[in-house]
Amino acid sequence: MIKAGQKLSFQSKLENWAEGMDYCAIPVPAKITKTLGTTKAVLVMASINGCEPFQVSLFPVGGGKHYIRVRAKVRKQAKLAEGDRVKVQIVIQDRANVDLPDDLVKALKAENALKEFNSLTPGKKNYMVRRINEVARPETRKKRIKEAIELAFQETERKADRKKK
Repeated sequence: MIKAGQKLSFQSKLENWAEGMDYCAIPVPAKITKTLGTTKAVLVMASINGCEPFQVSLFPVGGGKHYIRVRAKVRKQAKLAEGDRVKVQIVIQDRANVDLPDDLVKALKAENALKEFNSLTPGKKNYMVRRINEVARPETRKKRIKEAIELAFQETERKADRKKK
């Protein structure tokens, strides 16, 4: 069963996941999926070939299988190419424990939206934080921080609308 902090490692092969796109993934061995005890997405910190860890979800693809998406930035850092054998180390994360980047917290406070953002589900918070952290350009980071603020206010409005009904 899944336990936050649990460490697992395995070897696999980097596959081209979407033909014609620069999008690769690593299949998670069945033994690891069985150890996790779930066919749902699992939030992890992953390291490939000993490179800098990154947050990602093991995503389910049916039949009790999971994959790890590997973005171009990570592949470049680890000097990976399609077909390479890789050593993957993962640490299971607690979805409820979301570390917010300092610039996001500052922007949320400036817009009086920190409370609203913190009321989002852990999955939504993790998703937004990953979208912010994965960018390369400062302009894109600022844009995604604005999107996170907008999402916080939208969710608050939805909750208020539901209470009215």
